[in-house]
Amino acid sequence: MSEMKDRLHTGELYLPGDEEIIADQTKRLDRLYDFNMTRPTEYEKRCAMLKEMFAEIGEGCYIEPPLHTNFGGGHVHFGKGVYANFNLTMVDDTHIYVGDYTMFGPNVTLATAGHPILPELRQQGYQYNMPIHIGKNCWLGAGVIVMPGITIGDNTVIGAGSIVTKNIPANVVAVGNPCRVMREINEHDKEYYFKDRKIDYNSVK
Repeated sequence: MSEMKDRLHTGELYLPGDEEIIADQTKRLDRLYDFNMTRPTEYEKRCAMLKEMFAEIGEGCYIEPPLHTNFGGGHVHFGKGVYANFNLTMVDDTHIYVGDYTMFGPNVTLATAGHPILPELRQQGYQYNMPIHIGKNCWLGAGVIVMPGITIGDNTVIGAGSIVTKNIPANVVAVGNPCRVMREINEHDKEYYFKDRKIDYNSVK
């Protein structure tokens, strides 16, 4: 393994144009292209491809193409029952961990890669990567952006359009740019699912 490829997962500065990195990345992106070209009727084929492409993926996951990733999901770890709507973008230059039953709205971005502020280093092409951890049973609304190194706790809801620049704890609703905790998930949420719409427990399991 090249010195630069070894730094993908250490948080150190490295050059992503390294020949060994590019060769591996290009192979994975070819497979991602194949996944995005599948037909809606080819559900079983999609599932089989994701098991091949991802570092880990549990049973019952569904990702709606198109899917965009830097390494074809090669550094992505999904639990079971994860759902992603159109245009999930994962800058998976290092590891992304997503817990069971988490849901992504359309156009969500999970970005592990960053570039140094110093212009001279950016001019040379240097990059660093920090892993993202998203807990179980979370919901990230449409257009959410999660920055490098972020952790989001279990059961948390991130409102549409939010930009997550700091860690968010479990069991809260958080919104905004930058994303901030608005409130805890509470007794009101056991009675209402949307504004004045009450949950009919006779019709849901």
